[in-house]
Amino acid sequence: MDKRIPSADAAIAKLTDGATILMGGFGLCGIPESLIAAVRRKGTKDLTIVSNNAGVDDFGIGVLLEQRQVKKMISTYVGENKLFEQLVLSGELQVELNPQGTLSERLRAGGAGIPAFYTPTGYGTMVADGKETREFDGHQYVMERAIRGNFAFIKAWKGDRWGNLIYRKTARNFNPMMATAADYVIAEVEELVELGQLDANQVHTPGIFIDAIFQGANYEKRIERRTTRKV
Repeated sequence: MDKRIPSADAAIAKLTDGATILMGGFGLCGIPESLIAAVRRKGTKDLTIVSNNAGVDDFGIGVLLEQRQVKKMISTYVGENKLFEQLVLSGELQVELNPQGTLSERLRAGGAGIPAFYTPTGYGTMVADGKETREFDGHQYVMERAIRGNFAFIKAWKGDRWGNLIYRKTARNFNPMMATAADYVIAEVEELVELGQLDANQVHTPGIFIDAIFQGANYEKRIERRTTRKV
């Protein structure tokens, strides 16, 4: 069993207009840089992208917004991307904002085969508009639907040809959940190692969830907002 493919461009060969893509990352940390760049080159349009946020204007998902390839964002906040904000306000981009924990659980539920769940988060606010609410033990809850994607783009630190993955520190973020919640999951890794080189006890995402894997190169790993102090 060998899930290796030669490049990001080969990985997205099945991607078509109108697809829903789950993209790992938090800001610019742990984003699938190579796959995003490949989507820009391919020019796929009318995409729905599920990601914590859209990073910055000229990098990551921001380059897809720049090329008007995204129809809808399902996110937790606008973040540092001014273009994201402008496109929403002008009506060029649909946005569905979620409380961050709710987005995490919607993805986890999608990966676990749970179609919906109840959460107290957002009850009595515009988050609950148009959604079913219910009382449990004297407390009010909002029903949220699970999220699944046609594709998931995952970024990991190390992986093997079976698709077993290890993430590095906070770059893990949304990646493991998204790896379970899509029909076709593509992983890009910094290091592609031989079978047996990954400690089985340290594997974060088992290969059973991964359909394709490749080794990326020249990762920029930009810092979204650099903060320094005098020593």
